[in-house]
Formats: sequence, C-alpha cells, structure tokens
Amino acid sequence: MSNIRENLIDNMTENLPVLRKKLRLSQEGLAKIIGTSRYTVMLIETKKRRMTWNTFLSLILLFDKNQDTAVLLRVLDIYTEQLDDYFRQVPGVEI
Repeated sequence: MSNIRENLIDNMTENLPVLRKKLRLSQEGLAKIIGTSRYTVMLIETKKRRMTWNTFLSLILLFDKNQDTAVLLRVLDIYTEQLDDYFRQVPGVEI
C-alpha cells in the first residue's frame, strides 16, 4: 500500500497549485483550512518538503467536497479506484 500512497501523494503534490487556485485559495487560506502553516504549503508546492499522508487526506476531503475540484481529482488520478479500495479495507468504513 505504501507505493500506492506515494503515487497518490506525488500526484497531489504535482497538482496542488492548480487545485488550490481553482478554489481561489491563497497558500495561507489553504493552510488555515487544513490546519497547517503557509510555509508548509509553500514547501510542499515547491517540492522541498514531502507531503504527509495526513495532509493528503485533508486535501482529499477539501477538494472532493467541492464541485469545482472533485472531478479534477479523478481526471488527474489523485482520487483513484485504488484509494477507494484502500478506504474500503478500513474496518467500519463504508463508501
């Protein structure tokens, strides 16, 4: 599963500026929503810091619940069937 996680994180990192701008969010605004600092968002976007799985999940929640970015997550192979399968394996979680 770690390779799947790494690939999903890589795709999110690559496309984070586009997704963020689609919601008209600054780095500061995004950071406040997901509970991190603007500096961390900047480091992730410039690929100077690796995105954590928890940050990835926070971003998935934000972008998937917004109609402007939900489709993009799938087109960009960020929210994949593999991710759905991963969530289905968690006891007590139904998708």
